[in-house]
Amino acid sequence: MKIAKRIATAVAFAGAAMMAQGAMAADISNPDTALDLSGGSGFFGHAITGNNVANTFADHYTFTVGAGSSIFADTFSSSGNAKNGLDILDLSLFNADGLVLKGTQLSTGKTDQWELSSGPLAAGNYFLLVTGTVLSKAAGSYTGSATVSAVPEPATYGMLLGGLGLVGALARRQRKSSDAA
Repeated sequence: MKIAKRIATAVAFAGAAMMAQGAMAADISNPDTALDLSGGSGFFGHAITGNNVANTFADHYTFTVGAGSSIFADTFSSSGNAKNGLDILDLSLFNADGLVLKGTQLSTGKTDQWELSSGPLAAGNYFLLVTGTVLSKAAGSYTGSATVSAVPEPATYGMLLGGLGLVGALARRQRKSSDAA
């Protein structure tokens, strides 16, 4: 009788452990997606169907930048109330060495909004990571945009100052010749 109770207890614990694993959140991430920033900006997002409550996502948006470029990115999700839709947990920028910059949360609840803005970046491959959780059985989505802009190198500033000096010298020379006439 004691052996039967022990076996029943072991079976009950094993069943509970298996059910607990089944109750874990599923990963519903998009596959890694290339973000085309060749025109200076690009858009990204994720539409999530209903019946995904408590599931999580970690979406990667990959892109390449030249030396000295900076990036501004934001992501936005809105729902009928704070208990529906998505909870965006993070927006971050990574390169091959790891985390470069974490985003800033601007609002949460009915509307989730995050943004990040970098200084000059080294040339190379990067990715934006958007993570979150589905809050309800209702469908939800987020959208985002990224803008990349080139930051002039010091040599560019030198050429600009040299050009301004040349224009000033020509204007001065023209003024002297018109004064002499």
